[in-house]
Amino acid sequence: MMYQNFFKKELGRLRNEGRYRIFLNLERCANEFPHAISGNSKQEVTVWCSNDYLGMGQHPEILKAMIKTLKRCGSGSGGTRNISGNTYTHVTLEETLSDFHQKEASLVFTSGYVANETTLATLGSCLPECVFLSDEKNHASIIHGIRNSRAQKKIFRHNDVAHLTELLESIPSHQPKIIVFESVYSMDGDLSPMKEICALAKQYNALTYLDEVHSAGLYGPQGGGIAQALGLENDIDIIQGTLGKAFGLIGGYIAGTKELIDFIRSFAPGFIFTTSLPPAIVVGAVVSINHLKNNAQLREQHQFNARYLKKRLEKYRLPYLQNQSHIVPLIVGNAQKCKEITDRLLHQFKIYVQPINYPTVAMGTERLRLTPSALHTPQMINHLVQALAEIWDDLSLPKAA
Repeated sequence: MMYQNFFKKELGRLRNEGRYRIFLNLERCANEFPHAISGNSKQEVTVWCSNDYLGMGQHPEILKAMIKTLKRCGSGSGGTRNISGNTYTHVTLEETLSDFHQKEASLVFTSGYVANETTLATLGSCLPECVFLSDEKNHASIIHGIRNSRAQKKIFRHNDVAHLTELLESIPSHQPKIIVFESVYSMDGDLSPMKEICALAKQYNALTYLDEVHSAGLYGPQGGGIAQALGLENDIDIIQGTLGKAFGLIGGYIAGTKELIDFIRSFAPGFIFTTSLPPAIVVGAVVSINHLKNNAQLREQHQFNARYLKKRLEKYRLPYLQNQSHIVPLIVGNAQKCKEITDRLLHQFKIYVQPINYPTVAMGTERLRLTPSALHTPQMINHLVQALAEIWDDLSLPKAA
């Protein structure tokens, strides 16, 4: 086989379909977010697709704590936690997360992706005859974790409680069952019917596994997520989250009962054999969580900005998916047009947004995924929407009814 020719052919196919991904080199600048410097042209751009929803990645208290820890502890953790990298800071972070989600225990991973993949693969491979019931729009990390477990799986239609009920009824009552779903779905921004799913889990003796990565830190009286906002934390068996979005750092975690967390800690290869997060990152996460837990102002501003952006898009009839979250998907429906829009936003208006194409979303539903932060201003929102309206008219793209 001519390997290089194969690689070249497949890359050419991506380019022809408009799905070849080009990464813009950015330099985030502390105290300047959501502005950044484009590494290619050195021009300042406004970022509209960051997951640093609250701007905590530049918070002075976090930076101060991280620098202090870096000088005291050094750059790395020293290894895996079961051999040489179980620092006091990791224990403190897990205690903080447990309190944050009102769970008995927590376990920290190197990323949210690893937390999902490792936990689900471990549960599915260890629980005898385990069956996963997974929403069809779950994140790739969930899909891969379930696949790697080699356990039986049943996919229910997105947010379809009736279909989930039908699948649960088809499984013998004695068989272990895990319902896996997200609180906020990252590409459409819609919310899951969490209350109904929790009720079904009780009725059919199933565990609930909830991905809160796009809501932890952003919703609830103390920022604990959608489950906290709905008063359902006690009905969720396993809460999974990330430190890389609202908290402004990197890392992932799960929270649940002491026995469950200890089981994953003891049996999960993705935890056991991975170097742990550096202490400076871990301390920064503790400071970020505690700050957001006790300060609702950033969450309120974030929600206000999301509402304001949606209103402005409606004024110009720009076709976004309506939802109850902060994620604003602007539907284009064509990969080439999607890329053309983002190129024009960057070069003409100094606005940075990445196109979202297949396989992240289905073909024909290509989009811009706009993520207003707490630090975007009304002027920035107006500039974005006016630029989009001009490009939409120039390209004769369909508008909302």
